Amino acid sequence: MRATTIHAARDIRLTDVATPTVASPTDAVVKVVAGCICGSDLWPYRGENPIDAGQTIGHECVGVVEEVGTEVTSFAPGDFVIVPFCHSDNTCPHCRAGMTSACQNAGFTVSGQAEYSLVNQAEGSLYRAEAPGDDEAALKSLLALTDVMPTGWHAAVAAGVRPGGTAVVVGDGAVGLCGVLAASVMGAEKVVAMSRHEPRQEIARAFGATHVVAERGQAGEDAIAELTEGVGADAVLECVGTDQSMRTAFAVARPGSTVGFVGVPHGVELPLRRMFQKNVGLRGGMAPVRAYLDDLLPKVLDGSINPGLVFDAVRPLEEVADGYRDMDERRAIKVMLRP
Repeated sequence: MRATTIHAARDIRLTDVATPTVASPTDAVVKVVAGCICGSDLWPYRGENPIDAGQTIGHECVGVVEEVGTEVTSFAPGDFVIVPFCHSDNTCPHCRAGMTSACQNAGFTVSGQAEYSLVNQAEGSLYRAEAPGDDEAALKSLLALTDVMPTGWHAAVAAGVRPGGTAVVVGDGAVGLCGVLAASVMGAEKVVAMSRHEPRQEIARAFGATHVVAERGQAGEDAIAELTEGVGADAVLECVGTDQSMRTAFAVARPGSTVGFVGVPHGVELPLRRMFQKNVGLRGGMAPVRAYLDDLLPKVLDGSINPGLVFDAVRPLEEVADGYRDMDERRAIKVMLRP
């Protein structure tokens, strides 16, 4: 099959690799209808993560079940499915507690930007949906449920967003924008998107942002202080993963609040003194995608959320390298790929 591979920093190729097959009773092979590029894929693309030259890359996809193992009884070839990026058996103690991303038998999608993908805990991971047919907008929103929408939702849950409160979202990538949407749906009265880029600001407003702060650093912190009359935010969603974004998150959090973090941390040093003095907590991590789909898919289907708006570019799979460049150079927020 054709699959996206990474060979060095900024060296993305479409390569012929072995098509995955069912090797375990819990496996399923999914024919990819749509995949996409994630902001976290840009870490290895920029050389910030170790690279095993030639490895496949991409962890978000939706598609049609091609083959299942003998222990996969709820799905059959021909089913259209959402593939959570983190695979789980949905039966272990951590899964039963709602933390499917920490499953004792966890696996991950490793060829979402390809023609086929292997799911190694199919029974507990896959989520059936009605095939969207030619409805590209619906396809985009279903694809968003594989990672970015549940991740933004997880940031809001972790931060303790509440009706009537103030939520500040640090980060204007696809996850941050989905965090804005989540905070709005959860009833926050003020939803502040920190963004310097007009196209992203427009989506943030469409998702329910009541305010946009374009400044960064101290100027951004001052703007949040003014918006909150010097109190700070009741909930902060950190959706980037850098030291600067984390420090901003804690700087704008009011005493007693929580920072919900979902950005993959790179070089972060927590401001423990401020956390201690102001009683500001930190909660979050890798989103338990499967645990949120029962809530999120109905919201997509009834039109109450439209997370697919974060996909502002669509490319055929053979143009995947261009898609990476578009996102790296911030010409695109999120690129959907069609095999």
